[in-house]
Amino acid sequence: MDLGIKGRAALVLAAGGGLGGAIAVALAREGARTAIAGIHAESLEVTARAVAAVGLEPLTVVWDLGDLTAIEDRFTQIEGRLGPVDILVNNTGGPPPSAASAVEPDVWRSHFDKMVLSVMKITDRALPAMRERRWGRIITSTSSGVVAPIPGLALSNALRISLVGWSKSLSREEAPFGITANVVVPGRIDTGRVRSLDAAKAKRAGRAVESVMAESIATIPVGRYGRPEEYAAAVAFLASDAASYITGTTLRVDGGLVPTVY
Repeated sequence: MDLGIKGRAALVLAAGGGLGGAIAVALAREGARTAIAGIHAESLEVTARAVAAVGLEPLTVVWDLGDLTAIEDRFTQIEGRLGPVDILVNNTGGPPPSAASAVEPDVWRSHFDKMVLSVMKITDRALPAMRERRWGRIITSTSSGVVAPIPGLALSNALRISLVGWSKSLSREEAPFGITANVVVPGRIDTGRVRSLDAAKAKRAGRAVESVMAESIATIPVGRYGRPEEYAAAVAFLASDAASYITGTTLRVDGGLVPTVY
């Protein structure tokens, strides 16, 4: 299926591996000219090689999303090479495990800037050109915690769910300009982040990591963790011309993990 995004300019945040890296490869495979952004140059280089392997050299942008003053400079760099951004994939790293109580205000503020405010301000920067061209895709990757809060991940649960309300509001405002805004929710996808959370849980409980993973897999109807490329395929479809009538939606890619209807 031709997704109709060949030649489009895409920006993927937190693209140094895991979900972001897989998304960058999926978009490049469809012919999108892709900028990959992340805080570590070494991990971005790994993604850059994977993107190049499907036929397109990406633009690599070292970018600490917590630094809101860097947004204009990074967009100038991206637009100078690729032109205005057509497809924006808002993906961020996750905060450490935490309880809901006794978290210092500075910790909340720091992660809010990195995970929420950065996404909003980067999107603000991309929107004017999308409106002018009357075409745009804003896809925000969150967590299954926005649907069913995950025990021990209160920071993530609280901060990411704010992006769902924001994206829904944005979708209604931007629809007249041909711009869609959707949220994608990963379940247990086999990434470094998920493996680190499994390891942390095993350590807290004094258990083997294999036992923790088996317990987690037992809750997933398809009986396994998802593959990053499966998640990336869903994101690529939402970026496509074919998905022009899908907006304001929260799409789960979770193997049936979350048991609720809504």
